[in-house]
Amino acid sequence: MTLKEIKTALGNLEQIAFELPNGDLVPAHFHVTEVGKINKIFIDCGGTMRNEEVVSFQLWNANDYNHRLHPEKLVKIIDLSINKLNINDNLPIEVEYQGETIGKYGLDFDGKHFLLTTKQTDCLAKDNCGIPVKKPKVRLSQLANDEPCCSPDGNCC
Repeated sequence: MTLKEIKTALGNLEQIAFELPNGDLVPAHFHVTEVGKINKIFIDCGGTMRNEEVVSFQLWNANDYNHRLHPEKLVKIIDLSINKLNINDNLPIEVEYQGETIGKYGLDFDGKHFLLTTKQTDCLAKDNCGIPVKKPKVRLSQLANDEPCCSPDGNCC
């Protein structure tokens, strides 16, 4: 989900709810403590230079039960961030949320809740470091076998 898409979704909501991958909701008294632009420049294991840019939201559980973040307030925070940090509103959003450690999530929307989606690590240079893209499919009948298996006269059972 991009910054532009979250602003559009917020315009149609009366309250904000974030849902964790396990189906639990982030407590309603959360705060968005940071909106930032992250530019990660790195080299993958194959030696290719890469540049990744995302917008980061940090959600925090406060003990402040009397103040709820309303959609129009979050839109104002997003607009301020776009102007002050010169953020492109087509950038994808990454959400940080405190579990046992800080977790990083993707963001989606189901029409009612913002969904924190799981992220996975991956090798970006599989073709350069010898990792096969797909496991080769092997038929058992094509495996060399000196002894018949699973037949009445075989010795495997």
